[in-house]
Amino acid sequence: MTAETIYALSSGRGRSGVAVIRLSGPAAWAIAGAMIGRTPEHRRIMRCDLTDPESGELLDNSLCLGFQGPGSFTGEDVVEFHVHGGLAVIAGVMGVLGRQAALRMAEPGEFTRRAFENGRMDLTGAEAIGDLIDAETDAQRRQALRQGGGALARLCEEWRDRLMAALAHWEAALDFSDEELPEDLERATHLAVMALRKEITSHLSDDGVGERLRDGLRLVIIGPPNAGKSSLLNALAARDVAIVADTVGTTRDVLEVHLDLGGYPVIVADTAGLRESEEPVEREGIRRARQRAIEADMRLAVFEATEWPAAWPAFSELLTGNCIIAVNKIDLKAPPLKSGPDGVAVHGVSARTGAGMGGLLKAIGDAAAASLQAGAMPVITRARHREALSACADALAAFEARADRLDHPEIAGEDLRISVRALARITGRVDVEDLLDVIFRDFCIGK
Repeated sequence: MTAETIYALSSGRGRSGVAVIRLSGPAAWAIAGAMIGRTPEHRRIMRCDLTDPESGELLDNSLCLGFQGPGSFTGEDVVEFHVHGGLAVIAGVMGVLGRQAALRMAEPGEFTRRAFENGRMDLTGAEAIGDLIDAETDAQRRQALRQGGGALARLCEEWRDRLMAALAHWEAALDFSDEELPEDLERATHLAVMALRKEITSHLSDDGVGERLRDGLRLVIIGPPNAGKSSLLNALAARDVAIVADTVGTTRDVLEVHLDLGGYPVIVADTAGLRESEEPVEREGIRRARQRAIEADMRLAVFEATEWPAAWPAFSELLTGNCIIAVNKIDLKAPPLKSGPDGVAVHGVSARTGAGMGGLLKAIGDAAAASLQAGAMPVITRARHREALSACADALAAFEARADRLDHPEIAGEDLRISVRALARITGRVDVEDLLDVIFRDFCIGK
């Protein structure tokens, strides 16, 4: 444990009904006792007068909660003051804490870092706290809670245990060949590694569902000029996000807005109207629009009712995959809505009157849900998880190649070590003693 005691405002800044100020470290209880006039009690809420221990000035009528380490969030002695959330109250309490020689202000994320360093959570749990704080939709909240509950950590720990066993058996077969070991141990280890690599490779083939849910599904609005794309974006956002004008080429750059559609995070991008143009700025906007459409997870193609269905063939290369068509301005004309490309849903809407917008919103939400629907297995939510698993799978593939050729078995053992280290990077757990534990437990070498 560190010798330093830290403090910080743990609730959001600004005026509120209640603010939480947290202390963690060996001096937390002594300082809290001096400020409330008695010793805090473990896991008990105490109503108290919070005072300046030097002047005796009353700072607030507050609540005090104490958590003795290691049974606390950080694993250290922790005290929380629940004070009234006025700016003057917060400033007064923080000012008194700042004058205490035994305290220092916490660095960003330091409480959670101490929880990790003191074994209260693994790295995926720490990341889940950040994801839960940043969650803007129900789906993001559910994913963060599942991650915080240890779903990915448990899966990685299971894989790690199997890898440690494989490594221990492989090394035992090499180093203790004169002992009474199970027959064909190398072959059994090879088969176990093959099965594990297939599982990890299969898990990597998830189309990035976890990352996309965490960051938001990218939906790009495309279509010809003056089809009402910006008006439709404003209608989806229920506010004026984009400038709307009758002038062709009003939208030059890509404009993004983050929306919650059906409980799923969707980043909607309005783009320049797609047409041939000689004007340099508009031409660059059109290039960016096409590039965004190609890279997008979903496309919402918008056409004007008076130009439908004649307009869609010019955009056929973009109306593929996860695409929805909105025929706008149906208040001016009622177009046929079954004339779109095969498999692409067509919705008649009016951004001006709101007609058909409910059905379009539901269709986008349903498509987002289908794209971001995770299976039973825990999802990969960050690039570093994917990189670590890929490195693990690559090392296992290298081991298999050497084992197949019976080539350099000691280097094959190092491939297994690399795979263990790569997997351990996900949870932050690296413990070499585990290898010895497996060897001596399984084989009792040397009797």
